Amino acid sequence: MVFESPEALAAALPAGRPVAGLDLGERTIGVALSDLRQRIASPHGLVQRRRFGADAAALLELFAARAVGGVILGLPRNMDGSEGPRAQSTRAFARNLARATDLPIGFWDERLSTVAAERALLEADLSRARRAELVDRVAAGLILQGFLDRLARLREAAGARGPAGEGAGP
Repeated sequence: MVFESPEALAAALPAGRPVAGLDLGERTIGVALSDLRQRIASPHGLVQRRRFGADAAALLELFAARAVGGVILGLPRNMDGSEGPRAQSTRAFARNLARATDLPIGFWDERLSTVAAERALLEADLSRARRAELVDRVAAGLILQGFLDRLARLREAAGARGPAGEGAGP
């Protein structure tokens, strides 16, 4: 199932299983995975893009091997918040992936994530070739970490309201 909001995805995620973050590039899909507590994102690797069936099979094999509990895809919005062809392509990828798995799938606004990843790699003084090799997986890590940070804030807020949704104070 595809969820539009981070809050809806957060409610659907099982505890104790990692979340996968994906950055859909033209030639590769950057993959990041969280820890079991869903707090820390780590770049994991790349899937070379061929056709959707092969891409989905590679991702689903990875998700099964790592017992992934949910997936967050970077949604490439324009700077004004509108969605162009790349965002539409990402939404289509999510819909097609949802047909192949029961994992909850959601979106995270990825504006500037690739720029931030490129900047971090430049600061690490990596060669152009090495940066090109790493940028999608680092961007996936930034996308996933943004979502995990939001997830932590949502969980903190839910804990402060108490089990009945009431305030924590007297």
